[in-house]
Amino acid sequence: MPDATPPVSERDEVLHAVSSAVLAVTSHLSVQEVLRVIVRSARRLLDAQYAALGVPDSQGAFAEFIAEGVTPEQWAVLGTTPRQHGMLDAMLRMDGPVRLADIRKDPRFVGWPRGHPILKDFLGVPIRNGGEVLGIVFLSNKRTPGGFTEADEELLTLFAAHAAIAITNARLYERSRELTVIEERTRMARELHDAVTQKLFSLRLTARAAAALARTDPARAAQEIEQVERLAGEALAELRAVIVELRPAELDRHGLVETLRKQVALLDRVHPVSFAFHFDGDPPHGLPPAVEVAVLRVAQEALHNAVRHANATRIEVRLSHRRPVLTLQVCDDGRGFDPGRVPGLGLASIRDRAEAVGGTLTVTTSPGRGTVVHLEVPT
Repeated sequence: MPDATPPVSERDEVLHAVSSAVLAVTSHLSVQEVLRVIVRSARRLLDAQYAALGVPDSQGAFAEFIAEGVTPEQWAVLGTTPRQHGMLDAMLRMDGPVRLADIRKDPRFVGWPRGHPILKDFLGVPIRNGGEVLGIVFLSNKRTPGGFTEADEELLTLFAAHAAIAITNARLYERSRELTVIEERTRMARELHDAVTQKLFSLRLTARAAAALARTDPARAAQEIEQVERLAGEALAELRAVIVELRPAELDRHGLVETLRKQVALLDRVHPVSFAFHFDGDPPHGLPPAVEVAVLRVAQEALHNAVRHANATRIEVRLSHRRPVLTLQVCDDGRGFDPGRVPGLGLASIRDRAEAVGGTLTVTTSPGRGTVVHLEVPT
């Protein structure tokens, strides 16, 4: 029987790949980003055409499913993430690895959608933490002739064990951040109550005084009305300051790209309009929190406007990061509008958000020609 122990250089590469996944956690990356490091490393390590990692949910699908080697065109055909069926379901219930010369000949190879990449040789390993299955990692179509070997199986098993540590640690880190977010929101709620409530109380008293003086002392009433305007402006500024500081928990949990992807997918499920999300370029790691919040809020406002007002059949969100610029586009094929005659669509609000982070926002639209909201932010 041949020696399954990899040579020193290959063991070094294994340790480097595993170290990259664990370091991804200590670099404060999201679980989704850690999973991507794991999949990319496993694919490179074992020289496979395709690699994927799925984290199951409780609804018979996958909360996260990341694949390497699948083109954007193939993803567009495949659509949503897979269900727990066939070989994927079997692996979630198995204790050990699965290594096959041709997965298509296995009776568990069922339910694969049309347009799925053609898989042949297959190697899959469950990612376990004690008795809990955290996920599955699998590879297909080894580029080296002869398919996956016993040594490959041992290496992927080792990698899956370290992947379990990385995923567990990432989840613990995210939960600690969620607790921090809750504490921060509680603090800001107190600030909101103290600052804005006082301003609104003064505003109400001043407005009453102005109303009482309107007939007996118009000049004094005019002064009180000016005071009302000033207090209203201060209250609005206080409220905006608090809202801007509220960082959505989704950004901490998933990052900007996945947060947008998930929100677009949710809209696609609940509205009759067809939605699509596309991302290309460099992963936007390390963005200032204010930039992430601004881009997310602009996208949300643009999507809200499109759903509510555009009467569109298709809405697309495109995010691109090519340093030093992050670009967001929200496009619809709806009825469009005249910006000069429709002031109530939140355009001023999203322009303010863009300018606050040094960005530039343009809206291209006209009646009957759809709308494109284009945001560029320096990174």
